[in-house]
Amino acid sequence: MKNSETDIAVFWFRRDLRLEDNTGLNAALRSRLPVLPVFIFDDAILNTLSPDDSRLNFIYRQLKKIHGHLKGQGSGLYCRRGTLMQIWDALLREFPVRAVYTNKDYEAAAIRRDDSIRVLLEKRGIGFYSFKDQVIFEETEIAKSNGMPYTVFTPYMRKWRDTLKAQGVPECMKEEGRFYQYAADFPEASILGFRPGHNAVKPYDLDHIDRYAAERDYPAKDAGSYLGPHLRFGTVSVRQLLSRISPKREVFLSELIWREFFMQILANYPRVEQENFREKYKGIEWRNNKKEFERWCRGETGYPLVDAGMRELNESGYMHNRVRMLTASFLCKHLLIDWRWGERYFAGKLLDYELSSNNGNWQWAAGTGCDAAPYFRIFNPETQQRKFDKDLTYIRKWIPGFKAGHDIPPIVEHAFARERALKVYRQGIIN
Repeated sequence: MKNSETDIAVFWFRRDLRLEDNTGLNAALRSRLPVLPVFIFDDAILNTLSPDDSRLNFIYRQLKKIHGHLKGQGSGLYCRRGTLMQIWDALLREFPVRAVYTNKDYEAAAIRRDDSIRVLLEKRGIGFYSFKDQVIFEETEIAKSNGMPYTVFTPYMRKWRDTLKAQGVPECMKEEGRFYQYAADFPEASILGFRPGHNAVKPYDLDHIDRYAAERDYPAKDAGSYLGPHLRFGTVSVRQLLSRISPKREVFLSELIWREFFMQILANYPRVEQENFREKYKGIEWRNNKKEFERWCRGETGYPLVDAGMRELNESGYMHNRVRMLTASFLCKHLLIDWRWGERYFAGKLLDYELSSNNGNWQWAAGTGCDAAPYFRIFNPETQQRKFDKDLTYIRKWIPGFKAGHDIPPIVEHAFARERALKVYRQGIIN
C-alpha cells in the first residue's frame, strides 16, 4: 500500500485484552503510524457458544473498559461481530491500513486463522506482524541440547528456571505512540447477541500466595489465585505477574511453568488436540457408557468429593485443582470413558478454559500424556476425601444437606474399577 500521511496501523486484540504491557500493541505504537485497536467477535466461535456464556460477558466488559480508556485519548475500539473475512474486508475498505500487528496464538485453529488473514493482507500489500506475548518462553525456546522439545515436565521446568535466571524477567512495556483519532461507538451487548451470564469471573488475588504451597490441595481453603481466566484472556501479562512473584514462591511459579509446558507441547505436537500424546495407548478400549457419563456430569457418582467438584463446576464455572485431578481420573480410570469426552465437557464449563492446559491435564489424568508415571496412577476417591476434606467442609458447601454415607450409591466399587482399568490399559498398550 502506498505510504501517506493518512496511513494507519491496526492492532488486533485477541487473547491479550489490556493496554498495559502488551507486546504487539507496543510494537504497533512504535511504528509511528496512528494505531486503530480492533476486536472481532468471530461467528465461527460464537456460534458454538451460548449467548449467555459468562466468558463472553467477561470479554465484553473488559473490551468496554479498554474502549473507555481509549476515548480519553480521542480514540476508540473498533469492535464488530461477524465472519472474519467479512469484517476484515469492511475494515480495509473503511480505513487506509498499512500494517496489522497482533500477538501470537499457538492453537492450531488460531494458526490457520492467522494464516488466512495474512494471505488476505499480503494480497493488498499490507504487512502482518505477530509477537510473543502470552508466555515467557515459546515453542522451542526451552529445548533439549539436541534442539528437540521437552516432553517431560521436570527437566523442562529446570531449564525454564535456569533460562529465566540467566536472562532475567522481561521488563514490562509502556505505551509509546499515538492512537488513531476515531469517534467510535461501542456496541451494546444485546446488539452483539449476548445475554447476561450466570457466573462472574473473579478478580485475581496474589495477596495470599505465601500460603499457597501449604494450602493448595485443600479445596475448602480456597487458596487459589483465580488467575486462570485473566491469563487466558490476557487481562494481565505474564511479565507483570513474574515481576510481582518472589522466586521463593516455587510452588506457585511451577503452576505458571506448567502452563507454558503444555503450550509448547501443543505448539510442537498439535495432534495432541485430538490424539493421545503417547501413541502406544491408542488401543485402549473405552467403555464410553453415556448414562454413566451423564451421572458424572451431574455430580451423581456416589463419591462425595467427585460429586462436589462436578457441582462446583456446573454452578460456578470453577473447580478446585485437586478436585479437577480427581474428577478427571475418576472418569477415565473408574468409568473408562475417553478423556476427550471429559475434556470437551470442561471446555464448555470452565471460565478459565485454556485448550493446551485442559488437554494436557486431561491426558495427564488419563495416563496418555506427558508423564513418567502413566496409567497405573488411579486415585482412590475415598482416600482423597479423608486426606483433603476430612471435615466435609467443601463437600457440604456444594452438596447441601449432605450426610455421611451420601444418599447416592457408588456408581462403581473402587477396587473393582481399579483392577478393571489396569487390565484394560495393559491390553490397550501397543508395543
